[in-house]
Amino acid sequence: MSRIKIAVGAACLVVVLSITVIAARAQDRRQNSPGEFDFYVLALSWSPSYCAASSERTTRPRRTDPQCGPRPYSFVVHGLWPQYERGFPEYCQVPAPRLNREIVGSMLDLMPSPRLVFREWDRHGVCSGLSPSRYFEAVRKARAVVKIPDEYIDLKTALSVTPDEVEEAFVKANVGLSRAGIAVRCDKSRLREVRICLSREFQFQDCPDVDRRACRRARLSMPPVRGATAPRGVSGEGGERQQ
Repeated sequence: MSRIKIAVGAACLVVVLSITVIAARAQDRRQNSPGEFDFYVLALSWSPSYCAASSERTTRPRRTDPQCGPRPYSFVVHGLWPQYERGFPEYCQVPAPRLNREIVGSMLDLMPSPRLVFREWDRHGVCSGLSPSRYFEAVRKARAVVKIPDEYIDLKTALSVTPDEVEEAFVKANVGLSRAGIAVRCDKSRLREVRICLSREFQFQDCPDVDRRACRRARLSMPPVRGATAPRGVSGEGGERQQ
């Protein structure tokens, strides 16, 4: 009897492993096909948070990230990412086609770091199925669709916010954007970025899988643009659970 149970158990394990392999291969086939995706995520990084976190991680002098220099930045483009309804493709071509440095230079007003431009192309851009010039045109089109709320354009002092307040501000500033089509991301204390879902035609659309991974902390700090100082009593701590 025990031998029969062992045999049945082994057979079930083989079936499960076979299904897993088949599913993984199907996913791999899609991920390795540039241009096969459902929608885009435009990721807008709050530059002061990035620079604050970067300075905290630095233990020895090194070359300063261009976006953390003297020029003030608020929301900058982190990337434009092809997405599936569940999950996302990445590194669809290895090695990625080389980027013309003229294209890199042309994007520094939106993505103020050459290394960021190269990295985003290698990881996400190649999955769009577009040429480098057309992909970065798409980045510019996507960014032009989204209006930054007035209160975040030139933040002079640190601001304590909730994720809901940030989402609501973007929804009010952008006709057609719903709360189900935007997600705020955070670290332990700061607002890190805002992710907005767009169709392949650059229309706002809902994205449950992206929205479900949004920040769940109670309150977040938005550091001011460089050159400003935080008022007393503003704290970025608080929250119920980590992202």
